[in-house]
Amino acid sequence: MEQVSQEYLRRIVQIGLEEDIGTGDITTCCSVPEGCIVSGAIVAKEPLVVAGMPVVAEVFRQVDPQLQAMIIAQEGTFRKSGEVLARVEGRARSILTAERLALNFLQRLSGIATVTARYVKAVEGTSAVICDTRKTTPGLRMLEKYAVKMGGGTNHRFGLYDQFLFKDNHFIAASFMEPDALHCTMMRARREYPGVLIEIEVDTLEQLKMVFHEHPDIILLDNFSLTDLKKAVDYVGKKVTLEASGGITLDTVGAIARTGVDRISVGALTHSVKSADISLDFEICP
Repeated sequence: MEQVSQEYLRRIVQIGLEEDIGTGDITTCCSVPEGCIVSGAIVAKEPLVVAGMPVVAEVFRQVDPQLQAMIIAQEGTFRKSGEVLARVEGRARSILTAERLALNFLQRLSGIATVTARYVKAVEGTSAVICDTRKTTPGLRMLEKYAVKMGGGTNHRFGLYDQFLFKDNHFIAASFMEPDALHCTMMRARREYPGVLIEIEVDTLEQLKMVFHEHPDIILLDNFSLTDLKKAVDYVGKKVTLEASGGITLDTVGAIARTGVDRISVGALTHSVKSADISLDFEICP
């Protein structure tokens, strides 16, 4: 999986299995004969963009290395309702034990990819790209950001360590010690972390003009009106990357993109997405 290490994948699946199985799958053990062999199909129950198949394969592998999983739908591809995404064959007990965790991952990640693809579609014909945010499920950020990419989106910073994003509260706190907090912060950031992208959030056009003279790489325009977004684009030209953010929906993202901003960050891609409808259906093997 792009950007997701095998070790991370192993650990996150292990945690999920420990949480779900605990001391054992008592329902399956009491109802399914040990020697029962089945084949199962993972089926899309609605149109979706696929993301998470490598995680599904890792769940099956950890539960029972003898399970035979065949991935049919490639990552990042669109699939219609009723299409088979993958097949698995082996011990019924093992498949039943793995089923819920495998589907939880696949449904969540495919839901993110599907919504992201809708946002990307909505800004077609503009120069704007759709970005995610840090509003992710704790522990699942790498997977959720991976799903955004499968939907055609772009990843924002991964954490607090790989890009600067200065907001009002950073400068308010700094101003208690430094009268010219903005300039001092920019100088220190460039000196101590050379080459790291610097982004600054602004709430008004007046703040934009002040920040612009510090030459950040990106200026984030928080909850700007369409009129002010256009004014911001006209003011900076192409000298700074402009990112729109704040309460953006599928109904509004197209108009925002047409103002000429370069990036649009959408927290809803990960913080409130609906999981895709996917099921696993059994057939008894002869």
